[in-house]
Amino acid sequence: MKYLGIDIGGMSVKCGVVEDGVILHKKAATIRPREQDRVILADIAALISDTLNECGTDRDEIAGIGVGCPGSVDDERGYVRYCCNVNLVNTPLAEILRELTGIKDIRVSNDANCAALGETLYGAGNGAKNSVLITLGTGVGTGIIVDGRLLTGNRSAGAEGGHITIAMDGEVCGCEKRGHYEAYASATALMKQVRAACEKYPSSGLAKYAEQNGIDGKTVFICAKNGDKVAIETLNRYIEYVGCGLVTFANIFYPEVIIIGGGVSNAGDALIKPLEKYVSENVFGAQYNPKIRLVAATLKNDAGIIGAAALCLDER
Repeated sequence: MKYLGIDIGGMSVKCGVVEDGVILHKKAATIRPREQDRVILADIAALISDTLNECGTDRDEIAGIGVGCPGSVDDERGYVRYCCNVNLVNTPLAEILRELTGIKDIRVSNDANCAALGETLYGAGNGAKNSVLITLGTGVGTGIIVDGRLLTGNRSAGAEGGHITIAMDGEVCGCEKRGHYEAYASATALMKQVRAACEKYPSSGLAKYAEQNGIDGKTVFICAKNGDKVAIETLNRYIEYVGCGLVTFANIFYPEVIIIGGGVSNAGDALIKPLEKYVSENVFGAQYNPKIRLVAATLKNDAGIIGAAALCLDER
């Protein structure tokens, strides 16, 4: 069976024809995020038509459409309550797309949930029944799978792991609350930590590198690899921040695997190995319970498309 996976981003939307977890063809288009929701969805419907035409797939061959959308989504109703970067507010997304495409089976979920589903079924999760995906990007996204099903909470408003509190009265999060995981573990937070280290130690190798090359999610990893002590200290502290949240998820859900995605995950073993060590040393009952695998995401930018399409495999 062929399905369409739609991955909505703040500036663009991606569409893919997916069969058995494999993208047969994909296409992306820019989005007009401030337009009315029906205009935005009409653009997505046009992208769907273009994608099908390009790969020579008839609409009747598509068994369903899955849509991953950032923000607060009511999965059961196919309803987007609020999307901070795209003007989808109280939008009956599934209903409107049914009208525009003529395809009846349309499923909607949060984009991090879709990425978790894609990585668990077809990527780094290797078919695990219990997994947690953490994306370390501009913010921190989380997707949780328990007994093979997405765990989304009451009306799909849960699984917002980026907003657990790891430091009372701590750093201000993007949501304007204090001490949230996202304020310490996101790529944005990492760059802020590197900037602070450079200001405190202006003669360090880290500061000199940042002055010449700027600061991004790779900066501290490059300088730590080169042996700079300030970079090593900064990176170790960041790993403790990330690890603190991972241990919390591990203690609550005890998954078979924790999958790390987002731009920071591109650091590979320099991030994954110390995080795996941190979790194994700090999770409750580690000496008695099964070991939790910790791996980098493998589907990368395709996880959202593949996971969105996989929403249609869920029997409701």
